[in-house]
Amino acid sequence: MQVMTQRFEIEGGHKISGTIRPSGNKNAALPLIAACLLTDEQVILRNVPAIRDVEILLEVIEALGVTVQRPEPNVVVLTAGGVNGHEPDPELCKHIRASILLAGPLVARRGHVRLPPPGGDVIGRRRLDTHVLALEALGAHAVTIKKEYAFKSQGRLQGTEVFLDEPSVTATENAVMAASLAQGTTELLNAASEPHIQDLCRLINAMGGKISGIGTNCLIIEGVERLHAADYTLGPDYIEVGSLIVLAAVTGGELRISDARPEEHRSTKLAFNKLGLEFHADPETGRDIIVPGNQTLKVRHDLGGAIPKIEDSPWPGFPADLTSLAVVAATQTEGTTLIFEKMFESRLFFTDRLASMGARLILCDPHRVVVSGKARLVAEELVSPDIRAGMALVIAALCAKGTSIIHNVQQVDRGYERIDERLNALGARIKRLQD
Repeated sequence: MQVMTQRFEIEGGHKISGTIRPSGNKNAALPLIAACLLTDEQVILRNVPAIRDVEILLEVIEALGVTVQRPEPNVVVLTAGGVNGHEPDPELCKHIRASILLAGPLVARRGHVRLPPPGGDVIGRRRLDTHVLALEALGAHAVTIKKEYAFKSQGRLQGTEVFLDEPSVTATENAVMAASLAQGTTELLNAASEPHIQDLCRLINAMGGKISGIGTNCLIIEGVERLHAADYTLGPDYIEVGSLIVLAAVTGGELRISDARPEEHRSTKLAFNKLGLEFHADPETGRDIIVPGNQTLKVRHDLGGAIPKIEDSPWPGFPADLTSLAVVAATQTEGTTLIFEKMFESRLFFTDRLASMGARLILCDPHRVVVSGKARLVAEELVSPDIRAGMALVIAALCAKGTSIIHNVQQVDRGYERIDERLNALGARIKRLQD
């Protein structure tokens, strides 16, 4: 697969205002695409974001024998009538983390799969132990062959109690998909419960599955012999919504984010409120989020005047994928904030790029950064290291003085659909150019 190298030229100092509809949840699209492998009937997915990670995964499953149709924008029709004996393409898989999601449905559907090490963002060690433990508990045999992961089952998987050693999102998704076709009932404990896992469970139920406890850390999955066709619409990408909230606030704009599921942003609201950043649900629609314009961002101290701490945690806690965005927001907030990223030990390394723009911060260790604002950011030439840090740099550039250049923007494209076009419609000035 040939990857086009591109850059953004971003002129800062313009308010981001207006109305925008968030794309479909990227982190839901990937497991839902993988779930089509569980049936030989047609699965229609709507509100699928047109992003690189989705396109790569569609290429991977197409090579496995899945018919992929795109009748209209953001709609994908998938038919896995015959899943051939080929293994997923290593060259394609190295570009995305989501390739590991093929393990559960393929071992359940055809009894075997061999996967290369998954690719994706380099934000620290991303262990696969939990996937292996979950699938082995259901009856699959796992071996490692020259860094590749092979899973094989003798006959149908068997339902059982599975206690995950950590609430891993992708391991939960793999276990759910595998258990949906297992014989008997699976009790999945210490499961992750993010919105995209809820979408996956609802899709499988629409396909004839029997999953209860959706939205909790205990999923009960009654295995069925076969699943059937379904038509399902993905929810909005709550990470994109959080990104847009930060962007509007730091540029001083007033923004309406339509159909944003405000109920999914309770923890985000608590965290952002510590920076003086306000947003609320539209009382009339109940579905839109409104970010007021011209906010004065000032740190709100914890009890006793203590420095506030923003820290990520498993759902329904503050999402780890919004940590990078919170750092940028803190640079534009008067006062001192501690950002504590617990999950990935390399995610905060991008802060050296913010420092080169004039941010006042100290990276204490791989997991913690102290930010002192408000800093006047200046334009800089930068390289995007991953999806979320890339978006954080885009936001920093949009509130900086001068014109910044951000290379490697295909990383941003992996998670944000046509972000330059959509932000330009809100007042941004972003040019996409070939490197």
